[in-house]
Amino acid sequence: MSTNALSSTTPHVDFSRQLLVAMPGMVSGSLADTVIYICEHSAQGALGLVINRPTDMTVGDLLTRLDVELSLEIGVRQAFPVYFGGPVQTDRGFVLHTPVGEYSSSINMGDMALTTSLDVLQEIAAGSGPDQLLVTLGYAGWGEGQLEDEMAQGAWLHVEANLDILFAIPASERYQAALAQLGIDPIMLTGAAGHA
Repeated sequence: MSTNALSSTTPHVDFSRQLLVAMPGMVSGSLADTVIYICEHSAQGALGLVINRPTDMTVGDLLTRLDVELSLEIGVRQAFPVYFGGPVQTDRGFVLHTPVGEYSSSINMGDMALTTSLDVLQEIAAGSGPDQLLVTLGYAGWGEGQLEDEMAQGAWLHVEANLDILFAIPASERYQAALAQLGIDPIMLTGAAGHA
Protein backbone atom coordinates (compact mmCIF):
# COMPACT_ATOMS: atom_id res chain seq x y z
CA MET A 1 0.00 0.00 0.00
CA SER A 2 1.41 3.39 -0.88
CA THR A 3 1.94 6.06 1.73
CA ASN A 4 -0.57 8.37 0.02
CA ALA A 5 -3.24 5.68 0.00
CA LEU A 6 -2.62 4.99 3.66
CA SER A 7 -2.72 8.61 4.73
CA SER A 8 -6.00 9.24 2.87
CA THR A 9 -7.79 6.28 4.50
CA THR A 10 -6.15 6.02 7.92
CA PRO A 11 -7.11 8.60 10.55
CA HIS A 12 -4.15 10.54 11.89
CA VAL A 13 -2.99 9.32 15.31
CA ASP A 14 -0.74 11.76 17.16
CA PHE A 15 2.34 10.09 18.65
CA SER A 16 3.76 13.36 20.02
CA ARG A 17 5.32 12.97 23.50
CA GLN A 18 5.44 9.21 23.06
CA LEU A 19 8.45 6.94 23.08
CA LEU A 20 8.84 4.66 20.10
CA VAL A 21 10.66 1.40 20.79
CA ALA A 22 12.15 -0.31 17.73
CA MET A 23 10.98 -3.89 17.28
CA PRO A 24 13.84 -6.37 16.74
CA GLY A 25 14.01 -7.54 13.15
CA MET A 26 11.55 -4.86 12.01
CA VAL A 27 13.69 -1.72 12.23
CA SER A 28 17.15 -1.90 10.69
CA GLY A 29 20.08 0.38 9.98
CA SER A 30 20.90 3.30 12.24
CA LEU A 31 17.52 3.12 14.02
CA ALA A 32 17.70 -0.57 15.04
CA ASP A 33 17.40 -1.09 18.82
CA THR A 34 16.54 2.55 19.43
CA VAL A 35 14.15 4.42 21.67
CA ILE A 36 12.91 7.61 20.03
CA TYR A 37 11.11 10.47 21.74
CA ILE A 38 8.58 11.95 19.30
CA CYS A 39 8.76 15.73 19.65
CA GLU A 40 6.28 16.63 16.95
CA HIS A 41 3.79 14.63 14.89
CA SER A 42 1.20 15.97 12.48
CA ALA A 43 -0.47 14.86 9.26
CA GLN A 44 2.61 16.25 7.45
CA GLY A 45 5.09 13.98 9.26
CA ALA A 46 7.00 13.45 12.48
CA LEU A 47 10.23 14.53 14.16
CA GLY A 48 11.87 12.59 16.96
CA LEU A 49 15.17 12.15 18.81
CA VAL A 50 16.97 8.90 19.54
CA ILE A 51 17.53 8.94 23.32
CA ASN A 52 19.59 5.79 23.85
CA ARG A 53 22.61 6.24 21.55
CA PRO A 54 25.33 8.31 23.24
CA THR A 55 28.29 9.22 21.07
CA ASP A 56 31.92 9.66 22.13
CA MET A 57 31.43 13.44 22.09
CA THR A 58 30.57 15.29 25.30
CA VAL A 59 28.62 18.52 25.73
CA GLY A 60 31.94 20.18 26.64
CA ASP A 61 33.48 18.94 23.37
CA LEU A 62 30.51 20.25 21.39
CA LEU A 63 30.62 23.66 23.07
CA THR A 64 34.36 23.92 22.43
CA ARG A 65 33.85 23.07 18.74
CA LEU A 66 31.22 25.80 18.56
CA ASP A 67 33.64 28.30 20.16
CA VAL A 68 31.33 28.77 23.13
CA GLU A 69 33.35 29.73 26.20
CA LEU A 70 32.94 27.31 29.09
CA SER A 71 32.68 28.73 32.58
CA LEU A 72 33.68 26.80 35.69
CA GLU A 73 29.99 26.78 36.65
CA ILE A 74 29.15 24.34 33.84
CA GLY A 75 30.21 21.58 36.25
CA VAL A 76 29.28 17.98 35.45
CA ARG A 77 27.20 18.99 32.45
CA GLN A 78 30.32 19.33 30.34
CA ALA A 79 30.80 15.55 30.66
CA PHE A 80 27.21 14.75 29.55
CA PRO A 81 27.23 12.74 26.32
CA VAL A 82 25.97 14.13 23.04
CA TYR A 83 23.57 11.61 21.51
CA PHE A 84 23.08 10.40 17.95
CA GLY A 85 19.61 11.89 17.53
CA GLY A 86 18.91 10.29 14.16
CA PRO A 87 20.17 10.12 10.58
CA VAL A 88 18.74 13.48 9.42
CA GLN A 89 20.87 16.66 9.69
CA THR A 90 23.60 15.03 11.79
CA ASP A 91 25.59 18.27 11.72
CA ARG A 92 22.80 20.14 13.55
CA GLY A 93 22.30 20.21 17.32
CA PHE A 94 19.04 19.68 19.17
CA VAL A 95 18.51 20.17 22.90
CA LEU A 96 15.57 18.44 24.59
CA HIS A 97 15.13 20.12 27.96
CA THR A 98 13.04 21.05 30.94
CA PRO A 99 11.96 23.61 32.03
CA VAL A 100 10.89 25.19 28.77
CA GLY A 101 12.63 28.57 29.17
CA GLU A 102 12.62 31.35 26.63
CA TYR A 103 14.93 30.60 23.72
CA SER A 104 14.90 32.00 20.21
CA SER A 105 14.11 28.73 18.42
CA SER A 106 12.09 26.22 20.45
CA ILE A 107 9.17 23.86 20.05
CA ASN A 108 7.18 24.00 23.28
CA MET A 109 5.90 20.56 24.31
CA GLY A 110 4.15 21.41 27.57
CA ASP A 111 6.62 20.63 30.37
CA MET A 112 9.54 20.26 27.91
CA ALA A 113 10.93 22.00 24.86
CA LEU A 114 13.12 21.16 21.89
CA THR A 115 15.54 24.00 21.17
CA THR A 116 17.83 24.37 18.17
CA SER A 117 19.24 27.84 18.83
CA LEU A 118 22.69 28.58 20.25
CA ASP A 119 21.33 30.58 23.19
CA VAL A 120 20.44 27.43 25.16
CA LEU A 121 23.98 26.08 24.72
CA GLN A 122 25.43 29.42 25.81
CA GLU A 123 23.40 29.26 29.02
CA ILE A 124 24.54 25.67 29.64
CA ALA A 125 28.17 26.73 29.12
CA ALA A 126 27.66 29.52 31.67
CA GLY A 127 26.35 27.03 34.24
CA SER A 128 22.70 28.06 33.99
CA GLY A 129 19.98 27.04 31.56
CA PRO A 130 17.68 24.03 31.78
CA ASP A 131 17.69 21.74 34.82
CA GLN A 132 17.42 18.59 32.70
CA LEU A 133 18.74 18.25 29.18
CA LEU A 134 19.60 15.82 26.42
CA VAL A 135 21.74 17.09 23.54
CA THR A 136 21.71 15.35 20.16
CA LEU A 137 23.23 15.74 16.74
CA GLY A 138 20.67 14.90 14.10
CA TYR A 139 17.08 13.72 14.35
CA ALA A 140 14.78 10.99 13.10
CA GLY A 141 12.19 12.18 10.61
CA TRP A 142 9.19 10.75 8.82
CA GLY A 143 7.25 12.19 5.89
CA GLU A 144 3.49 12.33 5.49
CA GLY A 145 1.94 9.00 6.51
CA GLN A 146 5.32 7.28 6.86
CA LEU A 147 5.28 6.82 10.64
CA GLU A 148 1.66 5.64 10.54
CA ASP A 149 2.65 3.08 7.89
CA GLU A 150 5.58 1.82 9.99
CA MET A 151 3.32 1.58 13.05
CA ALA A 152 0.76 -0.43 11.07
CA GLN A 153 3.54 -2.84 10.01
CA GLY A 154 4.50 -3.38 13.67
CA ALA A 155 7.92 -1.76 13.39
CA TRP A 156 7.51 0.26 16.60
CA LEU A 157 5.88 -0.11 19.99
CA HIS A 158 4.83 3.12 21.66
CA VAL A 159 4.51 4.16 25.28
CA GLU A 160 3.93 7.43 27.11
CA ALA A 161 7.25 9.20 27.75
CA ASN A 162 8.35 10.10 31.25
CA LEU A 163 11.12 12.36 32.49
CA ASP A 164 13.01 9.51 34.22
CA ILE A 165 13.50 7.60 30.97
CA LEU A 166 14.44 10.78 29.11
CA PHE A 167 16.86 12.27 31.61
CA ALA A 168 17.63 10.08 34.65
CA ILE A 169 17.94 6.44 33.58
CA PRO A 170 21.32 5.58 31.99
CA ALA A 171 21.17 5.41 28.18
CA SER A 172 22.01 1.70 28.16
CA GLU A 173 18.86 0.97 30.22
CA ARG A 174 16.33 3.15 28.37
CA TYR A 175 15.25 0.46 25.87
CA GLN A 176 14.45 -1.99 28.69
CA ALA A 177 12.81 0.75 30.80
CA ALA A 178 10.47 1.76 27.96
CA LEU A 179 9.51 -1.88 27.38
CA ALA A 180 9.00 -2.40 31.12
CA GLN A 181 6.33 0.33 31.08
CA LEU A 182 4.44 -1.91 28.66
CA GLY A 183 5.06 -4.98 30.83
CA ILE A 184 7.38 -6.50 28.23
CA ASP A 185 10.71 -8.21 28.85
CA PRO A 186 13.11 -7.71 25.89
CA ILE A 187 13.76 -11.48 25.86
CA MET A 188 10.10 -11.97 24.85
CA LEU A 189 10.70 -9.96 21.68
CA THR A 190 13.83 -11.65 20.37
CA GLY A 191 12.20 -15.05 19.86
CA ALA A 192 9.36 -13.59 17.81
CA ALA A 193 11.48 -11.33 15.63
CA GLY A 194 11.38 -12.17 11.96
CA HIS A 195 8.37 -14.55 12.16
CA ALA A 196 5.20 -13.74 10.29
